[in-house]
Amino acid sequence: MNPSDLLPSPRTPAGAHDCDVLIVGGGPAGLSLSIALAQAGLHSIVLEQQSEATLAEPPADGREIALTHPSVELLAALGSWSELAEHEIGRIREAHVHDGAVQSVAGMSLDALGSGEEHLGWIVPNHALRRSAHAVAARCPQVRIFDNAKVLGVSTTSDSATLEYQRSGEPKASLRAPLVVAADSRFSATRRQLGVGADMTDFGRTVIVCRMRHEQPHHDVAHECFGYERTLAVLPLQDDPVTGDHLCSAVVTADSAEAQELMALPAKAFTAKVQSQFDGRLGAMRLVGERHAYPLVAVYAHRFAGHRFALLGDAAVGMHPVTAHGYNLGLASVRELADALQHAREQGQDIGNTAHLQRFARAHHRHAWPIFQGTNTVVRLFTNARPLPRLLRQLVLKSANVLPPVKSAIVQQLTGRGLFAIGAAGGAGAPRSSRTTHTVRAHFSNR
Repeated sequence: MNPSDLLPSPRTPAGAHDCDVLIVGGGPAGLSLSIALAQAGLHSIVLEQQSEATLAEPPADGREIALTHPSVELLAALGSWSELAEHEIGRIREAHVHDGAVQSVAGMSLDALGSGEEHLGWIVPNHALRRSAHAVAARCPQVRIFDNAKVLGVSTTSDSATLEYQRSGEPKASLRAPLVVAADSRFSATRRQLGVGADMTDFGRTVIVCRMRHEQPHHDVAHECFGYERTLAVLPLQDDPVTGDHLCSAVVTADSAEAQELMALPAKAFTAKVQSQFDGRLGAMRLVGERHAYPLVAVYAHRFAGHRFALLGDAAVGMHPVTAHGYNLGLASVRELADALQHAREQGQDIGNTAHLQRFARAHHRHAWPIFQGTNTVVRLFTNARPLPRLLRQLVLKSANVLPPVKSAIVQQLTGRGLFAIGAAGGAGAPRSSRTTHTVRAHFSNR
């Protein structure tokens, strides 16, 4: 380490910096970071290509996000959890994993018994999480949001990061800050402009997500059905607040060619396939709204930080959704980076210096790498129909059911209380985590 890395922030002319942190990307990760920084007394500017109207009321995109308990604690601390409507917050009480055809008894059943939690986790629509994050960030005086802004280039010097951008109908302009953060998706253009590569795994598969009404109640049980043609997840949602109908999210994963065929099917024919693969366990089903398709590409950046820059959320790690850890991992990076910057500021240090940022990068890598590799291993094992992988996955499911320590370890990861869970490393955020637990419990006791 260079001794100069720990020197106080260099003196710059008054007004030379436009804010403390420039954040590229107004999704939940970028906006959540801006809120966390505001709570730490830091000012930020968020640049987002979408309009203010779309940020304030994002359209439904079919994605339902599974959240661990520590993730909800963080959202409550940021203030965005209280912005959600009651019908937008679902619970996952149990999770059943089926190998091949759906059976009356699942290959593996998981619940929160013995974990210290009442249920495994929460499930919330992605567009609701985006809306709630924007609502809080827009009220923070320390946060400025530049909508309709296209980033043209990013560069760094010894004492600042410079960002060139253009807003719709306005001339090109630039901004300077001690630090720039890329939070603009797994295909981040900002990451590329900063000279950071990424390992990408194209699974050659597409996920189709949609909502379904169904006759029978789901009892807050999530199902993962690893069929040999396609994978189906059925996720419990809150009942329709208007009609009272039972609702679930259907997540179909298939090779890209079959996915195109499924998307082209009439609604009734598509519903019939989902209902058949799920063996009619929820009774008659009916498609609600549109189907949305997303290609499955996993991304792991070669670096999470460098001189005056850091990567956040999917720009750092873009996960396959099968283990539902991607969003929670993004929130983990929000907490870890905010804690690192707050610590640097409290110590009177330059928040953009390499030493502080590399500590964040190493911590997040230790957190993310096992989850990323574990998820990809699950994908390879549970989507391969050859005899040996089929035998191995059957053994995995059976061992998890008969060996309590194995099942307990899986449950701990699902609830977010495991070894690699958000906030598990403690640090500057540990006291805040304790306070957020009380905030969440008080919030839910009043709902």
